[in-house]
Amino acid sequence: MSVSWGARRGPHERHPYSQEGSMLVTFTTKAYADITMFGDVAVTLLKMMGHSGTVPGAVVAADVPAALDRLRRALDADKGAQARPPAAAADDEDDPPVSLAHRALPLLELLAAAADRKADVMWK
Repeated sequence: MSVSWGARRGPHERHPYSQEGSMLVTFTTKAYADITMFGDVAVTLLKMMGHSGTVPGAVVAADVPAALDRLRRALDADKGAQARPPAAAADDEDDPPVSLAHRALPLLELLAAAADRKADVMWK
């Protein structure tokens, strides 16, 4: 039987990338299909790109390559921290943790397409 995160943790403890209570953020560009992700993950990735994390927002085409580079470097630096799951998540056999790097793949592809086609990227 599957048990939710809230049942395993205290009422105020959440998984780092919990889907509970999150808004959805949709990224759009003329160069790629729209992608939607949970707000907490999206804001984390936006901050890694060097943005304030505000929603809605945008990156103009000229700044997309730099934002993509910053995100890639931040994810590479974050891999060491993601390699070892928190102790509370280590015993969770039903739901293996999904790394931030894996969650970022669609956004990385969107940014790369936007950089190639010199297109703006917006999110709301």
